[in-house]
Amino acid sequence: MPLDVKVPPMGESISTGILAKWHVKNGEAVKKEQPLYELETDKITSEGTAEADGVITLQVDAGAEVKIGQVVATIEVGAAAPGAAPAAPAKPEPAKAAGSESPAVRRLAEETGVKPAEVAGTGKGGRVTKGDMLAAAEKPAPAAPAKPGPGPAPAFPPAVPAGERQTRRKMTPLRQRIAERLVSAQHSAALLTTFNEVDMSAVMALRAKHQDEFVKRNGFKLGFMSFFVKAVVHALKAVPSINSMIDGDTLVENHFFDIGVAVSTEKGLMVPVVHNCDTLGMAAVEKAIAEAAAKARDGKITLADLEGGVFTITNGGTFGSLLSTPIINPPQSAILGMHAINDRPVAVNGQVVIRPMMYVALTYDHRLVDGREAVTFLVKVKQAIEDPARLLLGL
Repeated sequence: MPLDVKVPPMGESISTGILAKWHVKNGEAVKKEQPLYELETDKITSEGTAEADGVITLQVDAGAEVKIGQVVATIEVGAAAPGAAPAAPAKPEPAKAAGSESPAVRRLAEETGVKPAEVAGTGKGGRVTKGDMLAAAEKPAPAAPAKPGPGPAPAFPPAVPAGERQTRRKMTPLRQRIAERLVSAQHSAALLTTFNEVDMSAVMALRAKHQDEFVKRNGFKLGFMSFFVKAVVHALKAVPSINSMIDGDTLVENHFFDIGVAVSTEKGLMVPVVHNCDTLGMAAVEKAIAEAAAKARDGKITLADLEGGVFTITNGGTFGSLLSTPIINPPQSAILGMHAINDRPVAVNGQVVIRPMMYVALTYDHRLVDGREAVTFLVKVKQAIEDPARLLLGL
């Protein structure tokens, strides 16, 4: 009995997508819940899975545009692939089971030649993560007899085809959507950016003092982003006009604190949202950020993870950026840009000292945020980071 494989509903605002890649071949035997294909939309990348055991017949080529509800394949339920050998009694370990790897792991396997089954997984249940694959790819290969001429090109990222002056590839729906939103933000809002610098000494000392105990209790490290999330919440409460947006001819002021944290992925920039940050402790914020970032990079992000943000934080310092002017994430009214931490000479109490300093930037929509409010907001963030006790005392 054939079972249709249909593109599932992805949310009211998504009607089409690109079937970017098949994870199975035509006529191949598949198992229930096995990943079948990768679907790219203008908001997220998701996987389609098998609803039953059987043999699959593909009806759409990889790279084709498909509609929600469209049949892209059929599964002959209960059938076996032609020439298939009887199933062996032994079962593979859950961490190494076929199809259990994330899209990021599968892509790295293709690009680097590293087999996930041969990599020790550190993820939940022993699953192989993207980090495990990158670490395995970076390990030196066994020594081989020396050969004349240049050594082999690195396997990651992929090498440019020999002799090619250009390569062309179609923009993904997600990349097209990012481009449209960024251009729209610049055309529809009156964007200005104000800057300040933050002495990171206090936060760095606090992390160094309590990091071991924090890790022992929570199982993960205390980063910088959770401090900035709490500092932003603190500043939003002090300057509520930043926590607002324009809806037509109406000014909407939010009274909740769902903060988006920009994450760079292979598909493009995504902004998963950490909800109710005003009610979360530092450990809960740090955990939520780490989990959201992992989902984004592994292609497991959902629309619910991206919706509801009132303010966004982006950290260009991860890549070494000294200073930048971030673009707001509409319909939000502002975005905070973090940057690299560098030791610099600064004047403290009349003396020149070396301190770990970070430039911060606040880009805001001047249609509803005045310069005085933007500067005040950034000063509040600066004060909270330089003296974290303010966050406890609400000063």
